[in-house]
This record gives sequence, structure tokens and C-alpha cells, in this order.
Amino acid sequence: MPAPARVLVLDDDETIRLSVVTALRADGLIAEGDADGRHLAERLATFRPDLLVLDWMMPGPSGIRLLPVIREAGDTPVIMLTARDDVDDRLRGFAGGADDYVVKPFSMAELVARTTAVLRRRGRLPSTMEVGDLVVDPDAALARRGGETLDLTATEFRLLRMFIESRGRTLSKAQILTEVWGYDDYDPNLVEVHLSALRRKMETRGARMIHTVRGLGYRLSVAP
Repeated sequence: MPAPARVLVLDDDETIRLSVVTALRADGLIAEGDADGRHLAERLATFRPDLLVLDWMMPGPSGIRLLPVIREAGDTPVIMLTARDDVDDRLRGFAGGADDYVVKPFSMAELVARTTAVLRRRGRLPSTMEVGDLVVDPDAALARRGGETLDLTATEFRLLRMFIESRGRTLSKAQILTEVWGYDDYDPNLVEVHLSALRRKMETRGARMIHTVRGLGYRLSVAP
């Protein structure tokens, strides 16, 4: 059994830092936090994180200035955590080596989902994802429910993978269009058509798992 993935959280806001560490630990990860990056090189060598959650603005070296230190030490993936939402700032972060970008204020479920998604892409988490009796294997492009393989189209599989990676998080139609089709200015009925087909196939094997959140979007969850 491989050891749990390790995540280092750098954020000078103690409330945010402790909340993120607690949420990551609750998801089965080993997580530690620091208030700044003054000892980052040492922490990379001793804690050996598989991923960093890095605040853009901190006392001492800022997150964006720490990216070269991280890249010099290796290829540890980085999720930037920041209030800066300008496109130029995002591009600057990606150009510096960031793997993902979460804007404050944020949903903790979204941050945890993005963290596990990056770790899974990097091979530090099993590729197979499970929620209740639903099992999704992105590498094999297969989904099973109750032990039965679901006959999904490529688009339906992308939808299902997006939902299981974002489990517990409510996704708007615009977010779904961007994640699955790569744009958010297309007919939102596209989402409804494919989502209805996916739901029908899933519900032949059990209760509804993708729920409508009125006025907000859709969420994958299992009834307690």
C-alpha cells in the first residue's frame, strides 16, 4: 500500500492555512502548513511534499517569487491560492510553473478536489476513483456502478469524470461547459442534453447521484 501523498500549505492567514490542512488531512493526505516561505528550500528537502498549495501574497518572499525555488528543487506541482484574479496574473503564475490556480474566496471542497486531481495526474494517487457504488477509472476510460459497466459516450464519460473529481462541489452550467467542452459561451442546453443521458444510464443501476441545485447548477453526492 503506497504511503499517502504529502501536501505543504504556505499561507500567512492562519485561519485559511489551518482550515486547508485540516480538510486535506480529512481527505486522507499528509498535510503540514507554514506561514511563509523563508525556509521553503529546507522544507522541500525534509518534508518532501508531493504538492504545494502556495499563497501568492505572503510576508517575505511572495508565492510568485518562490516558484523558481520550487522548480529549481524539482518538479513538485503547485496550486496557487490567491485573491488575484486578473488574466495576466493567472498567465504569470502558469508561466512560472504553477499547475493550477484557486481564487479566494474559495470552496474548500473545490480546493481539495483540485488537489487530488493534480496528485492523481502526477501518479501520487490511484487513478481509480470511487463514490458509493460508482467506480471511475480515467486511465481505462471505464465507469462501473454496482459492478456493472456503464455504456457511456466519450462526452458522458468526461462529464462523469468531472463530477467525481469535483464530488460535493456544485458546478454551474458555465463551469461544466468550460471543463468538458472548453468554452462557456455555448448553448447551455448542451449540458442538459448530455447530463440527462448520463443520469438515465447511471440510474438504471441505482439511485440518483447527480443532483440539481436549484439556481446554481449540479452536484454529485450520495445520500447518507
